Amino acid sequence: MNPQLKQIIREKRARSEPLPAADAARGFKGWYSSKYLPHFDAPGTQQFITYRLADSLPAGRRHEWEAYFKLEDDLEKQRRIEAYIDRGYGACHLRDPRLAGIVQDNLWHHDGRAYRLLAWVIMPNHLHALLETWQTPLGTIVKHLKSYTSKEARKVIKGVESSSFTFWQEDYFDRFVRDEAHFRRVVRYIENNPVKARLVNSPEEWPWSSARYRGQPGEVVPVLTHPTAQRVPLV
Repeated sequence: MNPQLKQIIREKRARSEPLPAADAARGFKGWYSSKYLPHFDAPGTQQFITYRLADSLPAGRRHEWEAYFKLEDDLEKQRRIEAYIDRGYGACHLRDPRLAGIVQDNLWHHDGRAYRLLAWVIMPNHLHALLETWQTPLGTIVKHLKSYTSKEARKVIKGVESSSFTFWQEDYFDRFVRDEAHFRRVVRYIENNPVKARLVNSPEEWPWSSARYRGQPGEVVPVLTHPTAQRVPLV
């Protein structure tokens, strides 16, 4: 961990309530960091997450995007990187309906069990989702989502059956929802991403998004959740 990121984590922990021992015992970490990014993890938190395909920031164009990772403001860093990947670099494997369907079905599979799925969009080279975590730490959830879909993608993409093929970039962005107004902004951002990227004219036209499952585009209601389902932690 670089010194700057270490200081950020110290400051965030100092401003937060200590994580209960019972939650820590289940694997939740509160504020912590990966190699480049801060993360927050606690049960009952609504989390806006973003993860992307491995080639969405091409090495050949490193001079264009690597400065974003050096930005001190984490929110600005996320905005810059997301704006960059919206340009559609890389092979954009998720344009393939078979692959987008695998990713979406996997999100649905764990809804009402490992988490509550509140909103999502699957873009050509990345994914946004809003999840409410329960018994399973967010890092574990993302790891399982990526692992399964990577394995299934290798069966679909021609010539990449080898386990050495990297489908997803290893890290992810997360930002917990602070209040109802923030919740609405996050849902609007997620569901309008295809419009912003000029892929469709209205959110509900995009087939791989929660927008088309709502009574009206942008209405903030839970979708495809199963409140009576048994909540089972991912392990």
